[in-house]
Amino acid sequence: MNWEPLLSALLSLCFLLKTWQIKSLKFLTFLGNCVRMLCMGVTAGAYILTLFALNYRQRVLGLVLISPLCKAPSWTEWLCNKVISNLLYFYGMCSVVKELLILRYFSKDARGSAQVPESDAVRACRRLLDERQSPNVWRFLEAINGRPDITDGLISLQCRSLIFVGENSSFHSEAVHMTSKLDRRVSALVEVQSCGSMVTEENPHAMLIPMEYFLMGYWFYKPSKFTISPRSPLSPTCISPELLSPESMGLKLKPIKTRVSLEV
Repeated sequence: MNWEPLLSALLSLCFLLKTWQIKSLKFLTFLGNCVRMLCMGVTAGAYILTLFALNYRQRVLGLVLISPLCKAPSWTEWLCNKVISNLLYFYGMCSVVKELLILRYFSKDARGSAQVPESDAVRACRRLLDERQSPNVWRFLEAINGRPDITDGLISLQCRSLIFVGENSSFHSEAVHMTSKLDRRVSALVEVQSCGSMVTEENPHAMLIPMEYFLMGYWFYKPSKFTISPRSPLSPTCISPELLSPESMGLKLKPIKTRVSLEV
């Protein structure tokens, strides 16, 4: 798959959000022709889509966020981004830059060791980094390093939100913080064990059941042979958040640990 158009689109959004406000006339015209959307993003992409949902609530039906960001970068992240940016600026996509990026986004298990080879996802990431243009990656890091905190607006976000985060993700605490600020009635957090930030690459199977129940809330499911009353507890719109727990469904999905908030 050619990822260049996706990277270009993300960089364009970063440019439009230079002051982290979407004001492009063409973009607004495009939105006027769109129906409501389900959005899915990873790390920085999740941040941009969350910001989009805050600015255009009527256009976003739901959010699926993987290792999302919502706060301004910590000093540790800011310094790490600056180091990588300077290395990119002076040396291009060197081996040190690739190792730092892989260390940030992938778990130790995926990165491998002297005895265990690295995963296919990490090897694919190395190949993709070799193909990327260093100035584009540099601009991306600079844009993300200047992101503002959007925590205050999260409580007013009314669309359904499903958040995945790897247990070993660099952004684990940020995902937990974001979940605590969202309306607990329309949000759930799924923590995937032994996984880094790239849950979609390291353990996509862990996302299947939570995604299935999330989409059933929008009536995206295979129709049953029998009719279910809209008021029935089996109705997708009536599915309680605790059903996202694999234990409650009698399944032994060891990699998944679900954290949901319930009203008393």
